[in-house]
Amino acid sequence: MYELNGIMYADNPIPPLTVKSVRPLKDYKLLVCFSTGEEKEIDITLLLDEPVFKVLKNVSLFNTVYIDYGTVVWNNGTIDIAPEYLYELWAEKAVAKFNKEKPQKLYSMEEVQQILAEK
Repeated sequence: MYELNGIMYADNPIPPLTVKSVRPLKDYKLLVCFSTGEEKEIDITLLLDEPVFKVLKNVSLFNTVYIDYGTVVWNNGTIDIAPEYLYELWAEKAVAKFNKEKPQKLYSMEEVQQILAEK
């Protein structure tokens, strides 16, 4: 049980998501290990058109990535990406890839009942 902002919760608090390790890869990808133990390859190419991230198009600078207080940073901490946002980037790509490879199908109630009956 814990209290947060004056509200009591019965469960244990969820620790904040942090980055435990990061390694630059080719093509503006990062290999990131999160505090959850998950290791993800994250493509940040789309971010490079944003003004703050444009300097990372310089591969030498991109490759200087490191962790500061659980956050991925470059350029002495002047450029950073929150762990939650990195995870979101990975998740969006994973869902898009899944949907592309396996198009979603809407099932009728009869089809659902038939699938359930077969199990």
